[in-house]
Amino acid sequence: MASFPTAQFLSLFRTFSGKSCPPRALAPSLNSNRRTDSTVHFTRRVSNSNCNAKPAQATLNSSSITEASDIGERTLTLREICQGCVPEHVIALICFRIEEVGFIVPTDVQQQALPVLLSGRDCILHAQTGSGKTLTYLLLIFSVVNTKISAVQALIVVPTRELGIQVTKVARMLAAKPMEPELEQKSCTVMALLDGGMLKRHKSWLKAEPPTIVVATVRSLCQMLEKQIFKLESMRVLVIDEVDFMFNASKQVGSLRKLLTSYSSTNNRQTVFASASIPQHRRFLHDCIQQKWTKSDVVHVHVNPIEPMPSSLHHRFVICNKYERRQTLLSLLHSDAPECGIIFVGEQSEKSKKAGNAPSATLLIDFLKTSYGGCPDILLLEEDMNFNLRAASLSEVRQRGGYLLISTDIAARGVDLPETTHIYNFDLPRTVVDYLHRAGRAARKPFSDQKCCVTNIITSEERFVLQRYENELMFHCEELFLSTQC
Repeated sequence: MASFPTAQFLSLFRTFSGKSCPPRALAPSLNSNRRTDSTVHFTRRVSNSNCNAKPAQATLNSSSITEASDIGERTLTLREICQGCVPEHVIALICFRIEEVGFIVPTDVQQQALPVLLSGRDCILHAQTGSGKTLTYLLLIFSVVNTKISAVQALIVVPTRELGIQVTKVARMLAAKPMEPELEQKSCTVMALLDGGMLKRHKSWLKAEPPTIVVATVRSLCQMLEKQIFKLESMRVLVIDEVDFMFNASKQVGSLRKLLTSYSSTNNRQTVFASASIPQHRRFLHDCIQQKWTKSDVVHVHVNPIEPMPSSLHHRFVICNKYERRQTLLSLLHSDAPECGIIFVGEQSEKSKKAGNAPSATLLIDFLKTSYGGCPDILLLEEDMNFNLRAASLSEVRQRGGYLLISTDIAARGVDLPETTHIYNFDLPRTVVDYLHRAGRAARKPFSDQKCCVTNIITSEERFVLQRYENELMFHCEELFLSTQC
């Protein structure tokens, strides 16, 4: 496998690494299920890199969430956390790639979760968008796979093709052979088994020489498993990314449950669930154990629950008549002049589709292309678009210096554009979880002090909904008055 230049690796790595910030004590989430007394005990171990020590227990009892922190002791580096838990040749390869681009100190989620993961425990990674969850579970995977074995040893399941492509790129860069001859090792292969891909070619690849790591969407994965193209007998790590979205998707939940219980056993694998939002997480932890999706000693790592979104986000709202939304958005764009922004619109209803109406996203992009000259690159991303058009839109966005992307909620979960500084909710999100993930598309650059804005265009009747989001996510939304507003 070819080596990757440092500049290219840095660009992608920053997308998934997150920004390091001081660790905070764990506390119950406002989204937890108050009707159950199930809680998690988690002890953060940052002073001892010996993975033979018994890690924290995740138990179901009536206590509150606590954290035993080592106050006054310095934070270990990623290399120090891995030492004693990861084979030396893996440390030489992976840590070399990480340190090459200047990432030495772990983020909060890496600092708290890696000792648990490297000890072999199942884990639920619950942390902000852009906080480094992807790199966390990739470090685990590279620590346990054996490149001498020709079999699928790690499986990462994602909800969308877009997210799968991004995870695959980072995994392949970590797996790439280094240019330094003294670090020469056989690299592992990474396959992207995603919806819209060339499944016939993947079928031949799987039969000829199975890849070490597979990044897959549920539908494409289950097609291969049902046809017995490959099996998961040698799988050591199973990762379900955006797990709450996967379980809430009616088209995927049946196949996902089958994957967790039928195609492989919890006794033979290490299971990792990851998401920025796990509503009723105590109930979910209980279900993981009762349904045997994980082992009974699974650990829930909940990072910074008192601040679910990045603190650098500035939240605003503008109240207008529903017929003035487009003009209000136009005024905001002229005022903000964003170099890189995403405008979120709601999904078109089935009733509107049957009536033959054009989607609101299409109408909005036509309006902006004729009315807004501040950004020549206005692109569209919708779930109803075919995979090739979606890929073309994202490719065009990434290749250009500035962009304005009009998108449905497909961009809230599966797209990483770290240059984004402005989020506009042309239509208010339907749920508080959707708000969290939309807002999480901005403020993703590590070590960046650039202020990012989330602006909501609402009617007076929607104000109470936004207030509910403020209460649940614990942020303040400032009202904005536009002089040009009608």
